Amino acid sequence: MGIEQRLVQNKKRLLRQWFDMLAGTYPLETVRLLKKETNQFANPVGQTFLVAIGEIIDEFFAQNSAEAMAPLLDKVIRIRAIQDFSPSSSISFIFGLKTIARVLLEEDLAAGVVSREELSDFDRKVDGLALCAFDVYMRCRENLFEVRMTEVKNRTHRLLRMAEIIAEPGAGSE
Repeated sequence: MGIEQRLVQNKKRLLRQWFDMLAGTYPLETVRLLKKETNQFANPVGQTFLVAIGEIIDEFFAQNSAEAMAPLLDKVIRIRAIQDFSPSSSISFIFGLKTIARVLLEEDLAAGVVSREELSDFDRKVDGLALCAFDVYMRCRENLFEVRMTEVKNRTHRLLRMAEIIAEPGAGSE
């Protein structure tokens, strides 16, 4: 049995530890809310994270490419992209999979049941997922920038119209 099959057997622990790691990147008060509140309306971010990382785990172990998982990553990364996280902090939770896997597989690694080659393959797959997450992050930031620029242009245009510096559309000279 390979690494991924062993981790699938421990999916609930993997999911909980990964969620805890993701939540741990927030301030303490936010961590309490993310972990405690299970109502999706009272805690939409926490529930989005929990559901999305569960889907990411399922797809990751289903041997899908990192690019095929971009829409799933988008659910988490989009939230983090609009918050005050640096790009590296926004996607750092992806690398947590490596640490969690090593903890969950500690006995198997010590007994030699899991080979170093399997572990290296797993690490490369997680790295690919992280690269995809960075691409998703950049797309989200670009979209956010475009929305902000459009809003600034619209606001400026409205102010100029209000100041009667530019004419209303369709209000030509008579």
